[in-house]
Amino acid sequence: MNHVTSAVLERAKAYEGKMVQFLRDLIRIPSPSGKEGPAMRRIAQEMQELGLPDVSIDEIGCVVGRLGSGDLRVLYDSHIDTVGVGDPDAWAHDPYEGKLEGGVIYGLGASDNKAAIVSMVYGARIMMDLDLGRGATLYVAGVPQEEDSDGWAVGEMISRGFVTPDCVVLGECTNLGINRGHRGRCEVLVTARGVSCHASAPERGDNAIYKMVPVIQALEALSARTLDDPFLGRGTLAVTRIESHSGSLNVVPDKCQVYIDRRMTLGETAADVMEAVQAAAGPDVLVSLLRYAESSWTGYRADMVKDYPTWALPEDHPLVKAGVEAAQAVLGATPPVGKWEFSTDGVSTMGKHGIPTIGFGPGEEKYAHTVQDQVPVDHLVRAASFYAVFPGVAARMISRQ
Repeated sequence: MNHVTSAVLERAKAYEGKMVQFLRDLIRIPSPSGKEGPAMRRIAQEMQELGLPDVSIDEIGCVVGRLGSGDLRVLYDSHIDTVGVGDPDAWAHDPYEGKLEGGVIYGLGASDNKAAIVSMVYGARIMMDLDLGRGATLYVAGVPQEEDSDGWAVGEMISRGFVTPDCVVLGECTNLGINRGHRGRCEVLVTARGVSCHASAPERGDNAIYKMVPVIQALEALSARTLDDPFLGRGTLAVTRIESHSGSLNVVPDKCQVYIDRRMTLGETAADVMEAVQAAAGPDVLVSLLRYAESSWTGYRADMVKDYPTWALPEDHPLVKAGVEAAQAVLGATPPVGKWEFSTDGVSTMGKHGIPTIGFGPGEEKYAHTVQDQVPVDHLVRAASFYAVFPGVAARMISRQ
């Protein structure tokens, strides 16, 4: 592959300026979950201007560019939505400027996850330039609402048959390594009910907050009894919010609720979590999975429980090997193979649909969801090179199995 790799790297370097401008444009377009429309249309515009032969925006709100007609169907997945800015004064740079300084681009979504779609789109263009990827059909997808409900949009796209991939590459930041899994998660609501009364005579009622205190203590003890996995690590349980309901500050509350973020390692499921939380909370306390019920920017309605399964692809799987070979070719060194600490669309592609999935992306996980959100320009070039080479490598290696 040496002569091919050299040509790919040369083309990627030639597109560096265009990739930088494209990413800066995307950073300047706010795209919170559910409001990604302008950014999606900007991506479609870039795909069309670069000559991708089949570009569309589906009813869910995903923008998809299709290239090739080979037997192996490869899906590149990059979410376009971002978290909120938080305190704007905490940012050293305007989060919506897309500042370029010292070979690094700064801004909200730079690493999570707009750099990936930029490199994926230009990787597809390089494939066209050099006639690469024979044996594969490539779908480059920008998806909405991952930050709100990871895996929902891409899972819906697959369930509806808009894209039926044989394998998936997630663009979430990996610092140009190969990732093959992460812990799953579920969001749990625990509700204790009491009896309201005037706060001047609290003995007449039953304070729901007091009823919740031993439940929280039981949950803290439960967090020490999660499973551990040699690769993915230990499951975790965190109480992240407490709310109460009363008529005023002078009324004893009749309802108290706590929210749980439960990260699940291999061997743990949402059903296991629910059973354990219910046992810890006691029979008089209601335990339920939260639901995600929101509309996409196109008006397409989501309605699902917040259960995001754990997943991990074996290190000797041919898709992992193909990723390593493609990365090694463009990086000149063997990439590390690891996992994410956070959650990704892989909870759906691999966790629910069983489609072999890996990750390769520009940027570092440590900058995601921080006021230092950033990506090196060199990562755009290297990632575009990987995305150009990978479909052909995967078609060759997976077809041998």
